[in-house]
Amino acid sequence: MLDVEHLCFRYPGQSEGWEYHFSLAPGRCVAVHGASGSGKTTLLNLIAGFLAPDSGQILWNGRPIQHLEPWNRPVTSVFQEHNLFEHLDVATNIGLGLHPGLKLTAHQKQSINEGLERTGLSGFGSRMPGDLSGGQRQRVALVRAILRRQPLLLLDEPLTGLDNEAKDSLRAMLKEEKARGVALILASHDEDDRKLLADFYWNL
Repeated sequence: MLDVEHLCFRYPGQSEGWEYHFSLAPGRCVAVHGASGSGKTTLLNLIAGFLAPDSGQILWNGRPIQHLEPWNRPVTSVFQEHNLFEHLDVATNIGLGLHPGLKLTAHQKQSINEGLERTGLSGFGSRMPGDLSGGQRQRVALVRAILRRQPLLLLDEPLTGLDNEAKDSLRAMLKEEKARGVALILASHDEDDRKLLADFYWNL
């Protein structure tokens, strides 16, 4: 269970900031909706640990996590920037999400290949990020996030730039994650994403 309790944040130099307060149960998805600048990405960055709140708490199963480093939180994220390492091939980018030392089991290596195949990227493991389109890079980032098997998945416009076939495949994967008990926070302008994935909406 994720509990965000009166979490406040204001960027330096701004007169107004944001306050967030909500709970999210395992296996549920909340779609966060609002205009640009309404605080959607800020919320995800606070939960992921890339921003520090001014006050309030982030609790996972009753344990405060707002003071933990990002890599120590039960969270994985997919942001619009894709966040791939440009000097590493696709398979290595995904593998780093599974083990920072790339000491992967045979099952993990197989799961990487299966994830790429399911997202239309079969045989792309040896390619470099610079050789991929924006949509292909986004698919790689999603596969990496899903395979990390963290209980909380943060998604910022995760299916932007993908064709309908790729969207359907990735939505199916995200639904499987929900069925496994993963909690999702989805920031998306795509009404279909929100209708097909979210259990409830939160308008900022």
